[in-house]
Amino acid sequence: MKLNFRDYNFTIKILNGNARIFDIIRKKYFLVTPEEWVRQHVIHFLIHELDVPIGLIAVEKSLEYNGLKKRFDIVTFDSSGEILLLIECKAPQINITSKTMSQAGVYQKTLKAKYTFITNGIQHVYLKYDPKEQKHEFIEYLPPYQLMNQSS
Repeated sequence: MKLNFRDYNFTIKILNGNARIFDIIRKKYFLVTPEEWVRQHVIHFLIHELDVPIGLIAVEKSLEYNGLKKRFDIVTFDSSGEILLLIECKAPQINITSKTMSQAGVYQKTLKAKYTFITNGIQHVYLKYDPKEQKHEFIEYLPPYQLMNQSS
């Protein structure tokens, strides 16, 4: 399925009749589901378009903040190791609704990310958190990693 990203060179293999895609962060192959297809495009977008260092990207990990266990799709870290960007990936057929935005908002409050990126691969929503106003504001695009990192 064509997504609203540039074309990237993925390593895909067929195993037992199922397509699997190599994740360059987790260093293994994953079944190509619609959500995984979006996730892999986002990873390459971060690396190739925003210049996020590979070592500062984490994929599908659980974190505990304030006694709550949270599992995120993707996060990037700033130069001091704090979460800079939280990314919520949905399958292309899942519309980004206020419910999706609320789910990402809960993660953001827990993880304290400065930026949030919500995507189904077709529609992208970018948010920046304003700690003084304690609210998110919509932004048109995500700045390159160096600019996000400088303002954190």
